[in-house]
Amino acid sequence: MAIHPLPMTREELSKTGAEAPDFVIVTGDQYIDHPSFGAAVIGRVLEAAGYSVGIISRPDAGEAADFGRFGRPRLAFLITAGSVDSLVANYSANKRRRRAGGPVSGRRPGALPDRACIVYTNRCKELYKDVPVVLGGIEASLRRLAHYDYWSDKVRRSVLLDSKADLLVYGMGERAIVEIANALNDGFAARDITWIAGTVFRAPKDADGSSALPAAAIVLPPYARLTDKAAYLDSFVLKYDNADAACAKPLAEEYDAGTYVVQNPPQPPLSTSELDAVYDLPYSYGAHPSYAARGENVPALNEIQFSISHVRGCYGGCAFCAITYHQGRIPTGRSAKSVVREAKKMAAHPGFKGYIHDVGGPTANIMGPACAKQRSGNTCLRKYCLWPNVCDRLDPDHGAYLHMLRAVAGVDGVKKVFVRSGIRHDLVASDRVNGKKFMRELAANHVSGLLKTAPEHFSPATLRAMRKPGKEVYDIFCREFEAADTAALTAARNKGEKRSKQYILPYFISGHPGSTLRDALNLTLAIEKSGAIVPDQIQDFYPTPGTLSTCLYYTGVDPFTREPVPVPGRDPALPNERELQRALLHHNKSENSRLVRKALDILGVSAAELGWRLRP
Repeated sequence: MAIHPLPMTREELSKTGAEAPDFVIVTGDQYIDHPSFGAAVIGRVLEAAGYSVGIISRPDAGEAADFGRFGRPRLAFLITAGSVDSLVANYSANKRRRRAGGPVSGRRPGALPDRACIVYTNRCKELYKDVPVVLGGIEASLRRLAHYDYWSDKVRRSVLLDSKADLLVYGMGERAIVEIANALNDGFAARDITWIAGTVFRAPKDADGSSALPAAAIVLPPYARLTDKAAYLDSFVLKYDNADAACAKPLAEEYDAGTYVVQNPPQPPLSTSELDAVYDLPYSYGAHPSYAARGENVPALNEIQFSISHVRGCYGGCAFCAITYHQGRIPTGRSAKSVVREAKKMAAHPGFKGYIHDVGGPTANIMGPACAKQRSGNTCLRKYCLWPNVCDRLDPDHGAYLHMLRAVAGVDGVKKVFVRSGIRHDLVASDRVNGKKFMRELAANHVSGLLKTAPEHFSPATLRAMRKPGKEVYDIFCREFEAADTAALTAARNKGEKRSKQYILPYFISGHPGSTLRDALNLTLAIEKSGAIVPDQIQDFYPTPGTLSTCLYYTGVDPFTREPVPVPGRDPALPNERELQRALLHHNKSENSRLVRKALDILGVSAAELGWRLRP
């Protein structure tokens, strides 16, 4: 029996037997009915709970009428900017509007507007002022409280206030959205839904200046004080220390308009059985057919259609990564049986060619909680599982991941299973039981020419700011992968099979806090010495809301030690340092010669002594 995507028109909705939807999901993504996309997951979860759902994908942000294609939803509009923050989607790390990836101008119909959560909420409220609006997704999640906004270079208010939405869901929202749906269905007004974990709500002050805050709430520095960077650091630490479900307290942030924004503690991570149930829902694993009917390309489909996510959350703790703030520090892994069931669905898809493109997650080789403490639902306050060294209590066993990859590879119709998500190299190096076996099978069976890894930098000071391990750990990983790949190459040739040598593709971040111009030069020289492939697109550091790295960028101070941290591009004496660092990493490109020469002059180093030839 064919699985139909969720309806995008009234006509499609009527075929489900519903006259009007209980919920209308408005998303900044094209609608792909696949569990890699939040709108699809939330829609299917609500459907399974007995609610009718309509999807409005990339509406014309300039026309309120486009948001009314289903009419008035019975319970609420659910709004998400999509799978990435709309400003990250629309602008590069240097604040240049992106040209690739389709239309991006907010004035063009079907484009993703800047600050999509705000724009979409305003359009919905113009149509139906009394219909509740609930925000969710990555943009809402990372902007749920006051945050430094890189694009405006200032601290902005909670997006709940700026959008005038009624409620906000942060993190992974399956459990919270059903609780909200049930409360709305039972007759509760959205403003009165204040008890659900993983949500943010308003708490207006009473006439006497008091407010009905939760009894255990921690009051953060008020928004009016956050231009003071010392207050911002205090606020960041309190948010960071209250991000885990087992120990978090409610957080209350005061605003000038006579109100508090209150963040309830996070929802606990879904259990393995709950996560399996989410992925067992009836997804069609394709884009909505209306795109093909009008000849519209859906680029994201090529990357994810036959890819499988087996884990959610990450204990890696990288300073620049928003996953911890959004998905949590305690990973939940799916069962191998659930992953195999999904692989069988993919193998039965008419477009499947025999290749599973990825079996991964935020970090491919993290399978679940780090240790017994995380398995009990608890975490260590301000202690990292993998930095500065792998914790003695962490269990890095790759045996379960190997079992899962073998099981997926054994599904009828599957020719090859690849791992394209990033591999955490320090985790492999620390696994003394199955690390080498995993490396051998990875090199032999699951890499398509290039293996992505992310050392990010080689400077000790920069790696410390990033919360990433030292270069020596990466070097061990590289040697072990090369040995494993050589063994696979030899075995293939002995069997008369054709096989090519495979390589590691490292990812580096340029211009991260903690990195000086000298650090950038040393990184460049270390890459040259190692013979590593330098990706054409070095990633410029992007200060996104909520991360530790963004706090470092804004304040120039480590919030936990209160020690100063150098921040490229924030020194008035060298405002283009980010460009200079990036140019050094690609010094061989002729268009970078002027910047490279300037950087070397500042450092007192000549191109000749480095053996570099620069364009005159």
